[in-house]
Amino acid sequence: MHMKLLTVAILGSTLFLTACGSDDDTTYTSKPDIPENNIKDPVVHIDTYNATDMSAIAGESLIMTYKMLGINNKEVHATSLVFTPKDTPPVGGWPIVVWAHGTTGVADKCAPSRNATNDYIKGMISQLLAAGYVVVAPDYEGLGEPSGKELHPFLNLKSEAYSITDAVVAARDYLKNKVNTKWVTVGHSQGGQAALGAAQYQSRAKLNYKGTVAIAPASNLDLILTLGEKSVEGQPASIQIPVYASLDTFTALITAGLRNPNPSLQYNQIFKNPTAQIAQQYAETECSGDIGNAFGYSMTQYDQTTGSLNGYGRTQDNFLDLSVVKNFTNKDSQPLTVKISTPITIYQGTNDTTVPRFATNILVNSAQQKGTPIQYITDDSSLVKWDHGTAYVLNIENIVNDVETMLSK
Repeated sequence: MHMKLLTVAILGSTLFLTACGSDDDTTYTSKPDIPENNIKDPVVHIDTYNATDMSAIAGESLIMTYKMLGINNKEVHATSLVFTPKDTPPVGGWPIVVWAHGTTGVADKCAPSRNATNDYIKGMISQLLAAGYVVVAPDYEGLGEPSGKELHPFLNLKSEAYSITDAVVAARDYLKNKVNTKWVTVGHSQGGQAALGAAQYQSRAKLNYKGTVAIAPASNLDLILTLGEKSVEGQPASIQIPVYASLDTFTALITAGLRNPNPSLQYNQIFKNPTAQIAQQYAETECSGDIGNAFGYSMTQYDQTTGSLNGYGRTQDNFLDLSVVKNFTNKDSQPLTVKISTPITIYQGTNDTTVPRFATNILVNSAQQKGTPIQYITDDSSLVKWDHGTAYVLNIENIVNDVETMLSK
């Protein structure tokens, strides 16, 4: 079994480098719990980004350390990539496009700013820069942050949203009149969820938000986990192991993220052994692909020894009903729980086994019932059905066009 294949299904980890409001019909702009960003001197320092050579397409390629409001309502330091076009800024300045990345892990070494950018992301950034946009790509709170002490609150909607809004504010502070007040957010998988969070919390930046493009956004997490389990029920171990390894990685990263505001939470409350031991060893120190490989290797060894996965310890019974987990899956991670008035475009593939189309259908239907306008793009009219990665890869040009349309208004 080729264990590297296990990473494909972990919320975008192979391809890509929240306190939600109530369910009423008020718009996010009227929510009193979204404080304006009045952070003084938001840029801590600027470093050159060298992990990928962007000199052919970018005027500047930077790692920006900035101040943001963290999950515990305290000011923390975070990091973000910033790329500028090679051309002279136009009169009035460039707009900003935020790229919100998919799952990489919670360990600092997994931050996109510390790693090379893959060809698909580089290609999209190239098109955005050529179109005359600054690209800001936050690592998210706790991921790559300088102290190395804060855990990334994985999939916490407000934390991701503030990572985005405060990175935009800091980038404008650094670039001055080279940029204008217009901005949009684009994201895939975890980043798609973060992009929808940015739409909900955009008023924090006090700028001219023009819209969101979200590809296969994470949502309805308990449903994703439950459907994932059922999708391979009764199948041979060779089919179950890659799915279980991805689901357990997802759950381990959620647990690691929850340990930021809940440091007393233990892995053995979520998992049985040996999965609890593996999660405790790897979840906070390794990237998502290596975590998935560790889970998969352990299950493979067990299967080879016993002839099946019967009796192998994975998640605790009813762990989704733990109050800290239930609050997270139902509230703190769920996007589009309030009416949004800025434009939203969502892409979703039929063959996506990571973020099932059924989960996104529910997300879109619920949001539309609240009065949120959504352009929902699927592969129904396409001869090629999209999976979790190709929903992004096959639509890069369309995504860039969506951005141009939003920023032209």
